[in-house]
Amino acid sequence: MSSLIRFIYILGSFLNPHVLIIIGASTALGIVVGAIPGLTATLAIALLTGLTFGLARWEAFNILVGVYVGAMFGGSLSAILLNIPGTGSASATVLDGYPLSLQGKAYTAISLSRIGAFFGTLIGFVFLISIAPPLMKAVLYFTSFEMTTLAIFAVLVAGTVSSPDLPIKGWIGGLFGLLLSCVGMDSIWSYNRFTFGLMGLSTGIPLIPVLIGFFGIPQIIKILSGSQWVNPQSIETKEVGIVGQFKLSFKYSATIIRSGIIGAGVGAIPGIGGKIAAWLSYEAAYKISKDREKFGKGAYEGVMAPEIANNACCGGALIPTLTLGIPGDPPTAVFLAALMLHGVTPGPLLSIEHPDFIFQMAALLFIASFMVFGLGLVIAKPVCKIFEIPPAILMPMVTVMCIIGGYALNTRITDVFLLFVFGIIGYFLTEMGYHPAPIVLGLLLGGMIDENLRRALMISDGSILPFLTRPISLVFILVSIYIIISQTSLWRKIWQKQKKNNISNK
Repeated sequence: MSSLIRFIYILGSFLNPHVLIIIGASTALGIVVGAIPGLTATLAIALLTGLTFGLARWEAFNILVGVYVGAMFGGSLSAILLNIPGTGSASATVLDGYPLSLQGKAYTAISLSRIGAFFGTLIGFVFLISIAPPLMKAVLYFTSFEMTTLAIFAVLVAGTVSSPDLPIKGWIGGLFGLLLSCVGMDSIWSYNRFTFGLMGLSTGIPLIPVLIGFFGIPQIIKILSGSQWVNPQSIETKEVGIVGQFKLSFKYSATIIRSGIIGAGVGAIPGIGGKIAAWLSYEAAYKISKDREKFGKGAYEGVMAPEIANNACCGGALIPTLTLGIPGDPPTAVFLAALMLHGVTPGPLLSIEHPDFIFQMAALLFIASFMVFGLGLVIAKPVCKIFEIPPAILMPMVTVMCIIGGYALNTRITDVFLLFVFGIIGYFLTEMGYHPAPIVLGLLLGGMIDENLRRALMISDGSILPFLTRPISLVFILVSIYIIISQTSLWRKIWQKQKKNNISNK
């Protein structure tokens, strides 16, 4: 109870016009940044960290937390409207978000995304203030063995849910992404691999150009060719009020709780982040749902689950960042530097040097969640007007935004060339039925798998037995095997049905 009283007291001190204006403005900036492909929360926090050096400590943290939370929601806007995820964690949202737009339900999809972001941030905030100490004990058991099996499990999940009719296509995509991650200098011995003598590839294949290339360029080509665009006449004209939106979302109350717990729990594991949280949440929603056939075609749960998870990850990722000094995801890695820049040293001594700091951060998350909800309510209807812009005018503008997003992070012209190369590859792959999501996730997690697998084998002198004797690692392995076997039986049924149809046709 004392913790609750402390939090309420701190929250009251933040509820003044000065703080609310700063958080509101920074959250709005975060939404804009997240909606532009390539301009991630990590980049926004990195750019703003230096600019906040001269500000008071809590003014700086107000800005950074607002941008962080806003960007996590903003990535869903371009995912729903254009089938181009603004951030990597929104790559799961495109599976059902854009199909809903094609059905004229963009406003509803954005509303559910906004409500999901609201509840997700609140659940992350609850984890931060109440479950942090016991959860940190569990997180400490995650070593290289657990990180390796978790990352492999996440790639399997992405492949399965992105290609439910033939999961092997999703798994092939994931393996392709893992191969791409092997390009460049390895993180342990600093040896160049598959660079073919090109210095531009020594740092590896960057994620952002690949993300924009695989999702953005194929979509631009399809829309300009007239094969895929929303008919403005089909857009819903009857607005659903706030009460109606909450009634619709509360139909999936189990999804809200489950996805929030998954997001906050995964976020608390150092180095994981919202991308894995979103996919694991989507997989859980797909497996438990009674309407599986709607997933990938415009399921409301398919929008809410990943959005709840990647926003809950904000609070979860702050747990290891503040208590251990280990960033939970890429944005909090930059946020960690901002903390130290402003005289706050995360780690075991934080509760002694700054007793109320965790409660203060939780209060900022709490306020930011309401800012996301309010701002999302304001922008939901205007952004749907994007479908009234002729594709011949809109798509060149989107192309320019994609180029800027691909160039902005590393400011290298090589990244722009890679963007178009992978865009062309992505177009042909999507035409053959390969979804880009598992490819991007494979590239993202490939470095984690490579580094942790090699480190684990060094620790065990080349033995794989620790993977089987450590309980958490064994659980991930068994679940992964179950996924493969269950999907193999599905392929057998499809093959037998096809064979039966061929015989009957003869």
